[in-house]
Amino acid sequence: MFDPNKVKLGIAPIAWTNDDMPDLGNENTFQQCVSEMALAGFTGSEIGNKYPKDEAELKKALALRNVQICNAWFSAFLTTQPYEETEQAFMEHIRFLKAMGAQVVGVSEQGHSIQGQMETPIFEQKYVLNDARWDTLCQGLNQLGAKAKEIGMTLTFHHHMGTVVQTAEEIDRMMENTDPELVNLLFDTGHLAYCGVDPLAIARKYGKRIKHVHLKDIRPEVVREVKENHLSFLQGVRKGAFTVPGDGCIDFEPIFEALKDCDYQGWMVVEAEQDPAIANPLEYAIKARGYIREKTGL
Repeated sequence: MFDPNKVKLGIAPIAWTNDDMPDLGNENTFQQCVSEMALAGFTGSEIGNKYPKDEAELKKALALRNVQICNAWFSAFLTTQPYEETEQAFMEHIRFLKAMGAQVVGVSEQGHSIQGQMETPIFEQKYVLNDARWDTLCQGLNQLGAKAKEIGMTLTFHHHMGTVVQTAEEIDRMMENTDPELVNLLFDTGHLAYCGVDPLAIARKYGKRIKHVHLKDIRPEVVREVKENHLSFLQGVRKGAFTVPGDGCIDFEPIFEALKDCDYQGWMVVEAEQDPAIANPLEYAIKARGYIREKTGL
């Protein structure tokens, strides 16, 4: 289905050690993580909190395993902090990413985010931006996108549960009010399904602006429990709301077809945070790799 010269497969280290809840997978080392990524058949990785900060050290460890860096999460605070503070941190971040050979950066607006709050119900207390803050967000994203473009990087925006860009309507508003030449979409199947949005509809609507993909499935019975019991995003993760493609309820075949139809080129990254003591990271990485091979030929 996909040309392996145009579409490559990566996996995120969050399955081995959770960045937001470091006790999940605290026992798993960086070396184990990247070795098991390679063993499962992935050639790309995003950056986790245990990854070496030294460029040469990280490059050597990855080269030994034929793995490369394809992206790293960036937290923007455009709606709560002076723009200059976010830009300074962003430039440091993307320079390191570029040095590591990545071409895209995944930006999430963390101003007003509740995703990292352990006791805040994810479905009831999400912050909604007013018109002025929407203008601030979109203008700031355009500015960051221009900075990224100057050094040959592509900004992709990561819609995410608990943030100010979560729903289909919020994605629409962000996309409509940003420059397509500067701001693109990080398409995350799991976060869309979690909040009740059809991932296929988003893939078809914004296919040409999707420049990075997170492949994530959900367990609907756990999401339902999160909603009914007023649980937080992090509590949902601990309970197993997310899983790898093919292990949950999302039908990925038409999604892959939609991405192929828009000539998607870039990385597709399995990103399914679970408790590694319950969901063995290597086992689930192998499961995901087999499913993607079956459905895409990659």
